[in-house]
Amino acid sequence: MKRIVLTATTLIASATLAMSAPRHGKINGTNTNVILHAWSWSFDTIAANMKLIADAGYDFVQTSPANTCFVDEGGGKALFSQPGDSVTGKWYYYYQPIDWKIGNYLLGSRDEFKAMCDSAMKYGVRVLVDVLPNHTAVDHTAVLPDLDNAVGGHDNLFHANGFTPITEWNDRYQCTTGEMGGLPDVNTENPDFQYYYMQYVNDLINLGARGFRYDTAKHIGLPSDPLDAKSERNNFWPVATGREAAKGLSLLMPDSLYIYGEVLQDRNVKEREYTEFMDVTASNYGHELRKALESGSFKATDLYSWHHKARPDSLVTWVESHDTYANQHESAGLTDEQIRMGWVLLCSRDKGTPLFFSRPAGSSRSNYWGNNLVGPRGNDEFFHPEVVAANRFRHDMAGLPENITANSDGSVAAVNRGNKGSALINFSNRKQKVKMATNLPDGVYTDKVHGAEFKVSSGFMSGSLAPLTSYILTN
Repeated sequence: MKRIVLTATTLIASATLAMSAPRHGKINGTNTNVILHAWSWSFDTIAANMKLIADAGYDFVQTSPANTCFVDEGGGKALFSQPGDSVTGKWYYYYQPIDWKIGNYLLGSRDEFKAMCDSAMKYGVRVLVDVLPNHTAVDHTAVLPDLDNAVGGHDNLFHANGFTPITEWNDRYQCTTGEMGGLPDVNTENPDFQYYYMQYVNDLINLGARGFRYDTAKHIGLPSDPLDAKSERNNFWPVATGREAAKGLSLLMPDSLYIYGEVLQDRNVKEREYTEFMDVTASNYGHELRKALESGSFKATDLYSWHHKARPDSLVTWVESHDTYANQHESAGLTDEQIRMGWVLLCSRDKGTPLFFSRPAGSSRSNYWGNNLVGPRGNDEFFHPEVVAANRFRHDMAGLPENITANSDGSVAAVNRGNKGSALINFSNRKQKVKMATNLPDGVYTDKVHGAEFKVSSGFMSGSLAPLTSYILTN
């Protein structure tokens, strides 16, 4: 296989280009954007709720994958069915592509996707699409002929190592070329595949998409990663982010898109190098935040640090993700109130891009799937008054530095933003009375959600907080 030799000058130029690329979604170094992850909602459902999404203070709504996907269990639309259930299906089928064209049986058609984007533009919301070029369906024989033909035959669709299961997740060659969880690894470095895939991405943009979340991004090689035997260069990320063309086809309007990747943290993950191309997920911070919520104390762990090697303004943050909720149910035991307190903390901080995961409608801590259907709107938490107040607080505090304080046992934390605002969060399930340092001017402040009053005098704020309740105070 031919190899391309890169000179030192070429490498320096490439690195300079990547580092000088626009940082998506930032305003004067501070990101005020908020993402709603409408995980199990159909395109029609998202469109019908767009005004509510906008009014709740979300800048982006993230859809699940829009590509043609694997059909099994009779095409049922259950989130997760068990043997004998009247409605069959699994949510993860839309994470198993069989072609890269818009529309699938779970979320909706191409026309419905377009209508959703039109609705988003009407209300000033931007659509993020979950994209997953890294793999096909577990049953790779279900791949459609158009995709096989576009890459010159079925074998050319996959890495040489693409059917070898990953056994060492921190081996970068295995991680970026091997089979993950039964999902065969696509040769994302094949120029024919890149050209076909970029047609799909540009079609999404033409219909109104304004950003992308790259699923399993850490499983797609960076320029510095080992090469698969079928690959000449690891150049997928330069192509996907608009720095290079694939057979003459370039990403549309790259400077107007917000792009982030699911780069779950582990040993030997090249977190900083990924952020040369896009924002990345702060999975370790989410884990630490859930520990604090479970213990009822801000001080149960270190929540000041972002637990990440990359700059904090390059991070997408969450209390939980669809994986922590739906896969091993790691976060599914947290109550809606606990999730809400974590959300207020994330939204109030001055860095990161917070993502709110919409849990299924009707879900409870004993019934994680709720109504157990793909398509309907999630539960009402995404527009709970405390969540909306936190979203608006984030926008109002743009550019102001943060200062986080907590009371002696960590039951209450305050995120102070300059001398303009403070978000108070009771992590505990008990009523708390506090007297905490603040930069707010002297006076009496009333939280708009609960009507609770807090008094500020001589640099200290005092008042009472109900269990697992947050309060937003602004000057």
